[in-house]
Amino acid sequence: MPVTPQQPHGALRSYGRIKARPIKARQAELLESLGPKVEIPEGPFDPLNLKPDAKAVWLEIGFGGGEHMAGQAERSPDTLIIGVEPFLNGVASALRHVEDRGLANVRVHQGDAREVAARLPDGCLDRVFILFPDPWPKSRHHKRRIVQPGFLVELARLLKPGGALRFATDWAEYADWTRERVTASGLFSAVDADTATPPADHLTTRYEEKKLGDCPPVFLDFVRV
Repeated sequence: MPVTPQQPHGALRSYGRIKARPIKARQAELLESLGPKVEIPEGPFDPLNLKPDAKAVWLEIGFGGGEHMAGQAERSPDTLIIGVEPFLNGVASALRHVEDRGLANVRVHQGDAREVAARLPDGCLDRVFILFPDPWPKSRHHKRRIVQPGFLVELARLLKPGGALRFATDWAEYADWTRERVTASGLFSAVDADTATPPADHLTTRYEEKKLGDCPPVFLDFVRV
């Protein structure tokens, strides 16, 4: 099914915190020294220009402290992983993981994933992770959720046929919301799996361990049709 790129209407607005506690000295130094080296380019770009020998390109939307992204990058050195996170403290934490593990296959961007998605070419991604995004549980805030029909169209544009989309949450209503909207899009098929059991290749995140939601983690895997 062909997908038409979604055109943003006006300036994008990211909700939630951009920065919280003071950033530790080492992480602040990494923001200055390592940050520019692993930042994605401005304007439209082809991920394979960042790592021409990459056998696959993955996108993690909202990587939190970066432990999942770094762990996956360490497991798959031939894969380029692009991580997008609006929270500056999370970016600083991720840079520490990148340096400590000597990762050469990670690119990091502080900002809105929708803005980055709009700059990527069609069919450039093999996999997308959306793990434990802000649930915005109040009904009046549901429009702030990252999972929206328009953004699902954009993700389908970016994913190759057969590309994977993984969503995880520990809020039961958000799991239902996501399942309904992904199914209604007609762009993805659900992977038949036990949604209460972490997938074999999942890496537990720091947020996940806090158990802040209203249910055990739910894992939803989809494939681009």
